[in-house]
Amino acid sequence: MNSNIQSKLTTFTAHLYGQLLIALFLGAIQVFAFSPFEQWWVLYPSIIGLFLLLQQVQKSTQHYFLVCFTFSISMFIATIHWIYVSMDLFGGMPLIVSALLIILLCAYLALFPTVALWASIRFQWLSDTTRYLLVIPVLWLISDWLRGYILTGFPWVYLGYSHADTPLVGFAPVLGVQGITLAIMIICGALTLVIQKQKIVLSITLIGSLLITGSILQKQQYSSPQPEIMVSLVQGNIDQNQKWKSDQLTPSLFKYLDLSETGLDSEHELIVWPESAVAALEVDLQGFLQPLSTKLAAQNKTLITGIIGYTLATDAYHNTIIALGKLPKGDDYALTGKNRYQKHHLLPIGEFVPFEDLLRPLAPYFNLPMSSFQRGDEVQPNLQSGLTTFASALCYEIAFPELLRKNITEKTGMLLTLSNDAWFGDSIGPDQHLQIARMRAIEFARPLLRSTNNGVTAIYGAKGEELGRLAPNTADVLSRKVHPAFGKTPYQIFGSTPLYLYCLLTLIGVFFRYKKVNKAAQ
Repeated sequence: MNSNIQSKLTTFTAHLYGQLLIALFLGAIQVFAFSPFEQWWVLYPSIIGLFLLLQQVQKSTQHYFLVCFTFSISMFIATIHWIYVSMDLFGGMPLIVSALLIILLCAYLALFPTVALWASIRFQWLSDTTRYLLVIPVLWLISDWLRGYILTGFPWVYLGYSHADTPLVGFAPVLGVQGITLAIMIICGALTLVIQKQKIVLSITLIGSLLITGSILQKQQYSSPQPEIMVSLVQGNIDQNQKWKSDQLTPSLFKYLDLSETGLDSEHELIVWPESAVAALEVDLQGFLQPLSTKLAAQNKTLITGIIGYTLATDAYHNTIIALGKLPKGDDYALTGKNRYQKHHLLPIGEFVPFEDLLRPLAPYFNLPMSSFQRGDEVQPNLQSGLTTFASALCYEIAFPELLRKNITEKTGMLLTLSNDAWFGDSIGPDQHLQIARMRAIEFARPLLRSTNNGVTAIYGAKGEELGRLAPNTADVLSRKVHPAFGKTPYQIFGSTPLYLYCLLTLIGVFFRYKKVNKAAQ
């Protein structure tokens, strides 16, 4: 009986259609490694299963590419299908068109890991040890970097994000999230060799070394805590369909003001509203903002909020964060004041529309409210609050660690990210977004405040430990005492440079190995 099942299984995996179905399954299960499921271990059967499957593929580069592409597109459709929600709820496009756009996006993203895996098989002279432990991890890393850069980049669901609660997270403050990704790929390659009964001692030693090193690094202290401050994050839960209507502005503002009356006994309280909580132009609301700032200052309160900024001199709109109330001398609120943050990395379609003359007439999805923003500077001064200093990121920007790294100094006390994930409803997108934000706290050893319109609003400590969160789709306030932290992590100092060097030296070594093998063959 067992031999019969094994025979059928062997026959199934020997055919291309069977291989494609298995690749489809192996790619799709990766979604369970990320939030909200957080079953990090799923990555290992997924990737190792793919490695073993690829050994069954005929020595046809076309078949190899097709299996890799099937795995990759399945992985992306499963993990980022939630983008469809914004198209369905606010895009005004037919169902079939929205689905097609998601498939096209995932097909584009799938090309990056597909080419990385396909390229590895082109080095046919490589040993399995070199291929699995060096070449594939390096090519995967390079494909991730390219995916996060080309066409403004989409650095979502890097494998490392799934391992924030494992020993491998110790690599994050040293090498960033992609240091974890590299470790995951090396471990997958080593386990593949063990299954094949190749280089068992080397593989087990390598796995053990990575886990032990990660555990040791995890215990290191990279920043020193400062006196605690009282923080209140306000989650307004404003209906996205009503948010931008002019007659809803006043009710929304009063709702945020009412929620901000926390009644806490604190010498100086920091209140944070989410991205575009003030859904209007800053220049048009001076009659509201100036008196509010004066009132808050008298109450020993500081308010940080998202708003739509406008620069008259350049006729430019900016997705902006401003600070009101009690502030350091010289940083008091003013329409032309410098104590503000203007979003730099804009979201395509949502905040700017490429080829807008062509796309805007096609559907409401290409003409969303506030989709004509201009970029702020790449490097901006930290936001001053009178309590501590903030390196800020608006919404999607938190997924770009190198951008945040450029704005963090040794005296940056906290990380601040404001977002409005109401565009994505009750999907898994906001949970993945929170998971990404948490990794930034770990990489830079700073507490992180994340204030959102409808979830997930949360606070993390300097080691990524959760200090509190609010239930999604509720109007509520999250108040905690939080210690700012000063210091520097290795990743903050060097960024991804060590990984770039590792990849470069690996590829140089492979090149010289090829020259040596080729010369010997002649």
